[in-house]
Formats: sequence, structure tokens, C-alpha cells
Amino acid sequence: MEKELYHHLSEEEKQKLLQLSEISILLDSYDDIFSDFDPRPFSQRALSDDFLLEAKKAAKEKAKGIIELKLMIPSKERNQELERVIKRRLRSHFKEHYEKAKKEVKNLVKKGFLFLGLGVALMIFATYLLTIGIDSFTLNLLIVLAEPGGWFLFWTGLDQFFNEIKSKKPELEFYERMSKCEITFFSY
Repeated sequence: MEKELYHHLSEEEKQKLLQLSEISILLDSYDDIFSDFDPRPFSQRALSDDFLLEAKKAAKEKAKGIIELKLMIPSKERNQELERVIKRRLRSHFKEHYEKAKKEVKNLVKKGFLFLGLGVALMIFATYLLTIGIDSFTLNLLIVLAEPGGWFLFWTGLDQFFNEIKSKKPELEFYERMSKCEITFFSY
């Protein structure tokens, strides 16, 4: 769909859009991408927190849509085979974390609906107990417990939607965009 939109643009407009969506990161070596504490090969190694932080900051400032991740490395350090391995690792990391974030948001939505439903059910139960007209200690105790419990669950469910999910959105959007990004290496 996005490629169709770009098809009608002039070459100059395409270049401007690419610059808006471009993230360039200067590296001293391939090791800058990965955690110093992980001894595994690049195909399995954890990404560096510094690298991810820089990518997140840069992605926030870029126009919506597809991101082009340009990794600049000294020409004497370049290794085509290693770059293919690193690209696969980056793509798998971004995709894995996107799926994880998507699952977390989905679970928060389920949890929010569950809390809302239980809260409404408790409030209906408390209202029913109020209307039956029997005055007993046990009934009054149930009303006293059900009413605030219902409100608590109801508001906690709303909190899931308005605060918890909202706090996960930036991470979800970042990993979604990065899972679709074009990764290229350049010499400097």
C-alpha cells in the first residue's frame, strides 16, 4: 500500500520522504550493536541497550511509516557475510519484541474487559441485594463488600484501557516499525 503511494511521487519528493524516515547510526565496529556481556555469536547475541535506546530516540523523531535503518561502519571493518547475519538477528529481535508487545497489549485488553465485567456484575449484585428489602447483618455485609469492590474493579478495568495500554503503545509502535524497516550498512 505504501509503495503505491510512493509510486506517484516525484524523485525529489521520494528523497525527502526517505530522509524523513532514515535513522543513521555511526558504529566503530559491529560489536556496538550488541551487548558486551553476551558472549554468544552475532546470530544469537542480545542487542545493546545503548543501540536500542538510540534507535528508539531516532525513530520517535521520524515520520510515520517505513523506517530505513542505516548502520555506518568503517570501511576496513566491513564484512558482507557478517552483515547478513546481523541483519537477520536485528529483524528477528525486532519481530520477536513486536509480537511480545502485541501479546502484552492484547492481554491488557482482556484483563481490562474482565475487570470491567466483574465490576459491573458486583455493582448489579449489590443493587439487587438493596432491592430485596431484607434487613440482616449478612446481607448488609455483602452489600458493603460488593459495592466498593464493584467500583474498584470497574475503575481498575478502565485504568487498564487508559493508562496501562497507553504506556505500552510507544514500545509496540517502535517494534512494529522496526520489524518492517529496511536495514543497510554503509562505509565511512
